[in-house]
Amino acid sequence: MYLVKTPQFIQNLFPNFTWRIPTEDKQLYLTFDDGPIPEVTPWVLEQLAQYNAKATFFCVGENVEKHPEIYKAVTSAGHAVGSHTFNHLDGWANDNIPYFHNVRHSANMVDSVLFRPPYGRLKPKQAQFLMRHYRVVMWDVLSGDFDANISKEQCLKNVTRNAGAGSIVVFHDNVKAIDRLEYALPRVLEHFSSLGYTFNTLNEQELINKVALRKSA
Repeated sequence: MYLVKTPQFIQNLFPNFTWRIPTEDKQLYLTFDDGPIPEVTPWVLEQLAQYNAKATFFCVGENVEKHPEIYKAVTSAGHAVGSHTFNHLDGWANDNIPYFHNVRHSANMVDSVLFRPPYGRLKPKQAQFLMRHYRVVMWDVLSGDFDANISKEQCLKNVTRNAGAGSIVVFHDNVKAIDRLEYALPRVLEHFSSLGYTFNTLNEQELINKVALRKSA
């Protein structure tokens, strides 16, 4: 089970995680987890380019190692990157020290302080340690493209009905998601572009600004 729209009370429980960017401007922050892989990532880059859209790719270090040319295509196109552990580790299922080493290895490969834990799962001690070194990025809207039990149409609706100004939206550039992703992503780009939205990267300065706004509120 998962929540398509992250409730505000959950966001409030973990205020040091980034769930969305506080803005009233028509900006969306599309993110892609699990790549880069040859079967999906180049296609994603093509779709984004058609709308001059920028996104943030939370990369699995093992895939960066296997497909450096595709990783380079991501960064050369002006997209942001973050780490998603070296081999997609579940924080709940792993001891802290090996997990930290795994996160650091991946972060060094992509040279980024942005980090998204696979499945959004971190133990409290893991979260406390990682927040001292990284910007932990969660999400406001989960497309559900990874879920074989939902239709491609529902995947699209999950985003169009729940995303708004400042939303961080999760897609996956992995093989498991491809059927729903191929249907939903072009339509999400078209839908929000027609409403006047732009699609921007997450970056460290955005997140610093977010923290400052929260503290001053």
